[in-house]
Amino acid sequence: MTSDTPSNVADSSDGLLGAAEIRLLADRLGIRPTKQRGQNFVIDANTVRRIARTAELSPQDVVLEVGPGLGSLTLALLPYAQRVVAVEIDDDLAAALPATVEAHRPDLLDRLEVVRADALHIRELPGDRPTALVANLPYNISVPVILHLLETFPSIKRVLVMVQLEVADRLAAKPGSKVYGIPSVKANWYGQVARVGTVGRTVFWPAPNVDSGLVAIVRHAEPVADVDRRELFAVIDAAFAQRRKTLRAALSGWAGSAVVAEEILREAGIDPGIRGEQLGVVDFARIAAVAHAHRQNP
Repeated sequence: MTSDTPSNVADSSDGLLGAAEIRLLADRLGIRPTKQRGQNFVIDANTVRRIARTAELSPQDVVLEVGPGLGSLTLALLPYAQRVVAVEIDDDLAAALPATVEAHRPDLLDRLEVVRADALHIRELPGDRPTALVANLPYNISVPVILHLLETFPSIKRVLVMVQLEVADRLAAKPGSKVYGIPSVKANWYGQVARVGTVGRTVFWPAPNVDSGLVAIVRHAEPVADVDRRELFAVIDAAFAQRRKTLRAALSGWAGSAVVAEEILREAGIDPGIRGEQLGVVDFARIAAVAHAHRQNP
């Protein structure tokens, strides 16, 4: 377990960046973290070591890293993987990353591929398909990025992301929890979700106002159910649009009427009087399957 107090100097033997090095590098590049892009750079070498170990990568893995920033986590991931594909939206940061890796781990430079792009809009990547997603995600886009990449790249079998602690709790929440909602159900459609650690705010520059959490997702070996993902997600969105409403009421617009919603729910074996937060992804899949059958055979 790492300390939440950042070290000023990293252990030079593994080529990682310390707090002083991060600030010097940013100053040299004329880079200042911006709230608009949710930039909070990790300045603690122990934290990125911990993330790289927790990711349980193999030498065959192709790692997709979103938002590498100044390269703290990138340098920690490179020794563990066959290749790291770093997707960076900031032109200056994307341009500087190869030089940073060359300066600190020249022996691993050939494992790095930098892609200048917005991760929310990526549909393809160069080379072999990614097998793992490991990233320190910007707080403001973390859930959309995770869901988009899991949908776009079925080859991603494992995810380890650092996100705002509140978001981590939502992603890993179970039915019945106060924070269980749309992110919880949709993430569970793709895989088994667990919160696997907490990271204090002092390991970032600038320090955010909240702590962070580590979330692991292991993709299901087989689909949860034989339903169309878009139909399933439409049910989930409708069920949580108004949390205080019963499913009969919440799904009335989606189904066309409260009467039809109740019919679908009863056929799916779901009590129309309960609320969406009481259902798991398998329950929502049954609702979507019944609704699909109704449309096929009105």
